[in-house]
Amino acid sequence: MSAPARERASAVPIRPAWPIWTTPPTARRQTRSIDDVLADARSRLVRVTAGQARQAYSERGAVLVDIRPASQRAAEGELPEAVVIERNVLEWRFDPTCEARLSYATYDLEVIVVCQEGYTSSLAAAALQELGIWRATDLIGGYAAWRGAGFARADQSAGFARADQSAGFARADQSAGFARADQSLGFARVHSSQAETPITTNRPASR
Repeated sequence: MSAPARERASAVPIRPAWPIWTTPPTARRQTRSIDDVLADARSRLVRVTAGQARQAYSERGAVLVDIRPASQRAAEGELPEAVVIERNVLEWRFDPTCEARLSYATYDLEVIVVCQEGYTSSLAAAALQELGIWRATDLIGGYAAWRGAGFARADQSAGFARADQSAGFARADQSAGFARADQSLGFARVHSSQAETPITTNRPASR
């Protein structure tokens, strides 16, 4: 065998840097609209109104989770009763098997996800249910409904998402070293010079 032939025979095929589809996506599986995806997500949730969410928070210790980005919270108002966990890291925070989880993340935790108007939150809550967090749900109408019900206590002067420390919540406070990006994990992890305060089911009602 000649040298060129041996080189061709021993050459390792170069894998392309992009996927090569042999059939159009529509031929591989049925497509769905975002309305279909949203309806499917909501079919698995027991969604709550602003009043029901407030009652679950104050009486049962449900965890309100604000997944809105910082810019939207700054523009629309803060939700001090909520723990701020942006959408891109939500599953890592609440998966009880993940090393980046919150200390109080369990499969039985009652989680109420809040976005601005109640659309993204439905998809996020369904994703948490996929992880086995069976009590995960979302707020109908989102923060807009919470504010419309007269429950909003926005503190725009603070400039960051705060929780009521007297009620034992975690807060994102950049000046205190909270919610800092951990590049080694590729997403934000919570670090603090203080011990993390767990959220319990016996939290006092909001004021």
